[in-house]
Amino acid sequence: MGRFTRSAVSKLGAVTAVAAAGLLVLTGCGGGSGSGEASSSSGEHKKLTVSAAASLTDSFDELSKDFEKDHPGVDVTVNYGGSSSLVQQLIEGAPADVFASADEKNMKKLTDKDLAAGEPSIFATNVLTLVVPKDNPAGITSFQDVVDKDVKLVTCASEVPCGSATEKVEKANDVTLKPVSQENAVTDVLGKVTSGQADAGIVYVTDAKSAGDKVTSIDIPKTDEAVNKYPVVALKDAPQKELADEFVELVKGERGQEVLKNAGFGTP
Repeated sequence: MGRFTRSAVSKLGAVTAVAAAGLLVLTGCGGGSGSGEASSSSGEHKKLTVSAAASLTDSFDELSKDFEKDHPGVDVTVNYGGSSSLVQQLIEGAPADVFASADEKNMKKLTDKDLAAGEPSIFATNVLTLVVPKDNPAGITSFQDVVDKDVKLVTCASEVPCGSATEKVEKANDVTLKPVSQENAVTDVLGKVTSGQADAGIVYVTDAKSAGDKVTSIDIPKTDEAVNKYPVVALKDAPQKELADEFVELVKGERGQEVLKNAGFGTP
């Protein structure tokens, strides 16, 4: 050390200071990178896509919020529609993680194409009712009125689960209905009634309940012969397989059953 000049020592000190500063920078960067990665990992947004029957709208909207709350960073997108249309979209390659149908017939189309990850589970049941607008301009007081009177009745199309159930009710009651239009989703039927475009419509009891005081429900005889069973399943090629399984379990579990019951669905 005695052989170093004051200049050399000064230079050495400068180099040491620079190296120390560099180390601090690297350390800071390392900590920032680690926390950035953790933040990126924990804050990574994932999208869970669910295809669900239109009659499940209110229930699945609520369950989706519950799921997002329990899974920070996960956005649940639900594609609602007629089960027949939804399953056709899935067969044609539409990306989704979960499928919930309003009947077993359309779920079978999915399983027949080997698109389900395991066996579908029945999670709810539903039956039909007749609804009329709040002011009931056609004066309908019974199911027989839509058979005997000249009224604007709207039903679901036959390929849609609620339409298939309507046909079973017709047969059970030995009547022939003459709807002015047939819709591809039960929510469309309800919409035409609440907007006054129809004098009456045949929908699920859950849809009538969701409409509140906008409609009046009228019992349909022998609906017990047309009970729809709702199956749900995670899809084989689900982009989010683990999340798909967890969403299915939510629907089948205590919380899911509570929400469905409150909406008017029957137990499996």
